[in-house]
Amino acid sequence: MIALSLAEIAEIVGGQPHDIPDPSVRVTGPVVIDSRQVAAGSLFVAFAGEHVDGHDYAQRAFEAGAAAVLAARPVGVPAIVVDDVQSALGALARDAVRRLGTQVVALTGSSGKTSTKDLIAQVLQRHAPTVFTPGSLNNEIGLPLTALTATEETRHLVLEMGARGVGHIRYLTGLTPPRIGLVLNVGTAHIGEFGGRDQIALAKGELVEVLPEHGCAVLNADDPLVRAMAARTKARVLLFGEAEDADVRAENVRLTASGQPSFRLHTPSGCSDVTLRLYGEHHVSNALAAAAVAHELGMSADEIARALSEAGTLSRWRMEVTERPDGVTVVNDAYNANPESMRAALRALAAMGKGRRTWAVLGPMAELGDESLAEHDAVGRLAVRLNVSKLVAVGDREASWLQLGAYNEGSWGEESVHVSDAQAAVDLLRSELRPGDVVLVKASRSIGLERVALALLETAVEGEVTAR
Repeated sequence: MIALSLAEIAEIVGGQPHDIPDPSVRVTGPVVIDSRQVAAGSLFVAFAGEHVDGHDYAQRAFEAGAAAVLAARPVGVPAIVVDDVQSALGALARDAVRRLGTQVVALTGSSGKTSTKDLIAQVLQRHAPTVFTPGSLNNEIGLPLTALTATEETRHLVLEMGARGVGHIRYLTGLTPPRIGLVLNVGTAHIGEFGGRDQIALAKGELVEVLPEHGCAVLNADDPLVRAMAARTKARVLLFGEAEDADVRAENVRLTASGQPSFRLHTPSGCSDVTLRLYGEHHVSNALAAAAVAHELGMSADEIARALSEAGTLSRWRMEVTERPDGVTVVNDAYNANPESMRAALRALAAMGKGRRTWAVLGPMAELGDESLAEHDAVGRLAVRLNVSKLVAVGDREASWLQLGAYNEGSWGEESVHVSDAQAAVDLLRSELRPGDVVLVKASRSIGLERVALALLETAVEGEVTAR
């Protein structure tokens, strides 16, 4: 973060110094919430979690080089004590962003946020120094921590914003007010918590409502609920998508033999050809969103196309494609799942597996509420329609709905199987996989289905495993 004295930080967060002999000491290192990540000059933020209380690690953090601790109570080492640690962290991030004056790009959506954020970051890094959300740290703790990694050299701050209810995104934008706000889509992720797609749209649209008049709302022209958000902002609107009236659009979309999208990119400043290194046609929309943001920030169509064509996957377990020495291809997309991303992953599997035997190892999609049975059934049916060779449904009730959907759609019989857990899936695959097969692994994060993909790679025949 930008260097600040302990006295300055105490004033910003409204805290009281405790055990600080010299308030002029400056925080020059990172702001962290894990004592193992402390470096010289760090500010250690002590959160009291359900299982671990950061206050218990204050001494360790200080001995590791932390300048002070941001805490809810005195901890016996230099500390700034506040009533609410989370609010104080947010206030510190808000002040840092104000001082820096960086271009803040915020994005949200029901699916594709992290992949799109990674694309935007890789494109904008070609343009100017860029800081962006690592992984999916998109909540009220992860977002300010990311913002606090920006320095005086940072020109672009790209922040992913998640929400589990109305008001969440408005809170996050209050910490890091954006000039550019991107809404990808309104789907069914967390629909059980929100209570319906209209409520999801209401929550996601909070992002464009806070944009200033000189700002830009980047909206998906292909999603009616997102397109309608144009009426909720005073900022300029830039549409992206495959619709004819989109300002940034794709034409002649096709997939390579390995399932990577290729298309002609059209922007208001020109056209250029793109071939992504990512897998699946759903990444076209993500790439267009990134292109729209880059165009707004002054990049040419050729610059954008080159950057998109060279961009890769930065966040783990999101369509990670690895080829084993025996020719088995493992697609680890197990970080999370919702109905939209499940459908996209299955279509990607079908495209990658042409002429090969394909396996869909699928687990539950969480937080779907009353829609859960219908959505799991629909995913199972889609696997049949896409001619996926084998469906392995992993887990309890939701997995049985996946298998039932597949069975009722195509009377698969032996082509679909329901197993109890990840280890049972691993045992099945180890016994039945053949060279050349393609295996997709996907489920909501809670089931830990990434263990299947990792086990398949750990037990590959000896030789080099090549990640693509």
